[in-house]
Amino acid sequence: MTPFSILYENDEILLINKPNGVSVQGGKGISHPLDSELSAQLGYKIHLVHRLDKETSGILIVAKNPLAAAKWTGMIGRKDVKKEYIAITIGKPLVDGKPSENGRIRGTVEAHGRTQEAYLDFTVEKSGVIAAESQTGESQVALSLVHIVLGTGRMHQIRIQLAKNGAPIAADDQHGDFKKNKLLRKAGIKKLCLAAFRLTLPIDGKEKVFEIPLPEHMQKAASLIESLQTISKS
Repeated sequence: MTPFSILYENDEILLINKPNGVSVQGGKGISHPLDSELSAQLGYKIHLVHRLDKETSGILIVAKNPLAAAKWTGMIGRKDVKKEYIAITIGKPLVDGKPSENGRIRGTVEAHGRTQEAYLDFTVEKSGVIAAESQTGESQVALSLVHIVLGTGRMHQIRIQLAKNGAPIAADDQHGDFKKNKLLRKAGIKKLCLAAFRLTLPIDGKEKVFEIPLPEHMQKAASLIESLQTISKS
């Protein structure tokens, strides 16, 4: 397995660039999870601070010991850590029932057997319409590149809330739009288009920002939007 890219390291934590398709934690039927593979790569056991979905790419915090893991998990819970994502969505998110360029999405998600409050803030950075061949002829799919600041960290929160509010993430076959994803595959968009691209952490008394480029599959999807006719802002 390709070694994980380490973006930052201190006495307590490491920041890892997790690729698409890698499970963070091991379990039944899961091969090569990050917690086991990274521990083997480093030569000591790492401890998870938070999680990213298997198909989500991006920056992940892991700790070097249980005490550090508890400390940083608490900091995330207190919102001392700012988590920002980029998603490519089908359409624009709805606010008050209308497609919007920016706003806050509030609601609830089911996680760990209970209903939890959840919210996120979003800004649509660019939009376009792509054409894909279907059995009934050429069809169009509107796509948006959306910047997200996560307010709460619930399981699958971004994927669920965007889908509930009219903008499912491209290539999300669990929470998204299966029919339109089928069209997108014909245009070359086959992997979930969600990445945790920026983290802001309090380190040594200062706010330190870490940012990574979008993964290759999302860069290609974003370039498709860029090259197409821009949707008029409503």
